[in-house]
Amino acid sequence: MAKKFFSFIVLIRALAAIIITNSHYTGVYPTDLIANGGLLGDVLFFAVSGFCIANTSGSFLKWYVKRLLRVYVPMWMLRIVYILLGIFVLTGWKDIIKLFIFPQDWHFVSSIILLYIPLFFVSKYVEMNIRNYRLIAVGLFLLQLLLYAFVYDFSFYHIDTVREPMIEFLFFQSMLLGVHFRWRCENESRMDTFNVWKVGICVILCVLYFTSKLFFVSTPSIAPFQILNQVLLFGLLYVIFDIFMSLEDRLNKHDDGWVWKSLTFISDRTLEIYLVQYVIIANCNIGPFPINWLILTFAILASAVALRFGSQLLITRIKI
Repeated sequence: MAKKFFSFIVLIRALAAIIITNSHYTGVYPTDLIANGGLLGDVLFFAVSGFCIANTSGSFLKWYVKRLLRVYVPMWMLRIVYILLGIFVLTGWKDIIKLFIFPQDWHFVSSIILLYIPLFFVSKYVEMNIRNYRLIAVGLFLLQLLLYAFVYDFSFYHIDTVREPMIEFLFFQSMLLGVHFRWRCENESRMDTFNVWKVGICVILCVLYFTSKLFFVSTPSIAPFQILNQVLLFGLLYVIFDIFMSLEDRLNKHDDGWVWKSLTFISDRTLEIYLVQYVIIANCNIGPFPINWLILTFAILASAVALRFGSQLLITRIKI
């Protein structure tokens, strides 16, 4: 029987939540350079999503509704609370669509509800072995390059803007990478062994990725080559996933100490942490650093716990 639980996924999911939340702490740290790396957290999150929902089965409609419930129930609950508190105001159908149907302010939600659709069919009907994965990944990248060359405005740097349509290629490629790694975990005879040289490559790619961002922002003349920024990011994502997967055997021998319990706590509440943080960061940035950081972090975690508890009570009572 295929393994259902992978310890390294717990670590990656927790890491993604921490990176994304940290990137939103603008105005919290002494310098906003620390509040960076959000897109790396995003692609980690999408890759984990692909990994966890791989091997889809049954009818598309039933599967899709279950996935939507997991996303929409906590989102709707939080929206209602914010409306009652006066943070959001409903003035018409456009607000209902923007807040409850297609929430572009939560770009992860608006992206994943769309990307679930092609991912279901790829996961169900295509064996994501190395050959098939490479064919699909290369094909998608070539399509992206065509759109980049003839449609995309590369006169200024904005390849990492999460609310632009072109970013969906990166997000879907990340989900497919997760599906591919799930195939590797379940079909290869053993996990890859941990190698220090992989860590070295990871560090080099990380430096190149963040350095490239600085160069593209500060040097407008090289903006036509900004697609390289996504290539570096995807390479970094691949190496990170590969390193963490190679740690699986070691992680299975870990003790359930406070560090692991803390990471599991964050990992189990990544969606809720993502949903609650925007309004909290905007309204609870109180006091000097690090007092403001402690207040914000506690408020986000406490709100995520309450939202998770309430939404799970409701989801478990919906029979589909």
